Amino acid sequence: MIRFDNVSKRYPAGHEALHDVSLHIGRGEMVFVTGHSGAGKSTLLRLIPLLERPSRGSVVVAGANLERIGRRRIPELRRRIGVIFQDHRLLFDRSVFDNVALPLVISGQPRGEIARRVRAALDKVGLLDKERMAPITLSGGEQQRVGIARAVVSRPPILIADEPTGNLDPALSEEIMRLFQDFNRVGTTVVIASHDLALIRRLGHRVITLDKGRLIDDWTGAA
Repeated sequence: MIRFDNVSKRYPAGHEALHDVSLHIGRGEMVFVTGHSGAGKSTLLRLIPLLERPSRGSVVVAGANLERIGRRRIPELRRRIGVIFQDHRLLFDRSVFDNVALPLVISGQPRGEIARRVRAALDKVGLLDKERMAPITLSGGEQQRVGIARAVVSRPPILIADEPTGNLDPALSEEIMRLFQDFNRVGTTVVIASHDLALIRRLGHRVITLDKGRLIDDWTGAA
């Protein structure tokens, strides 16, 4: 589903965020990417939906070599990838419903289909009763769940999340991670960057560890 072959990423200022990383994530896997701050976790995730391009090496997603994808085809790629950020990136001048609906509106879905899918996504994350509320009135954990609903409303086969529990307390963090497990159980490929090693170990999925941009460990725990 996702393959990195000898991938390096050097930014214009000279910082090499990734160095010669090779890995394969199979269809339907749930994988955590961990490492110290600045290890390259976010850069690795950003390469998958072409938010960044590698300096060297190749990235293949769902059979498509991203090196061969031009600017016009990037939206098509991104419709297959749900992205969740630590800071939610919600639109605070719109309701919860409208935030979740945004990807479907952009892709031109019919109004009835949008309503059906948005409510199904909100129900999945436990926020169906808050669809008309403003995101600013929600707690941090609820805002993150709105972000998750928005990422999955298009039913993408791939879901990536960059430190989705970084600002949450331990109980809420575990609740959010269990949501990701639910999506993975129905076949979604899930890749999560996280520094919460204690929680990751409890969940028992594959863990890829980066150190100064290099892949130094790749193991699978037992839940």
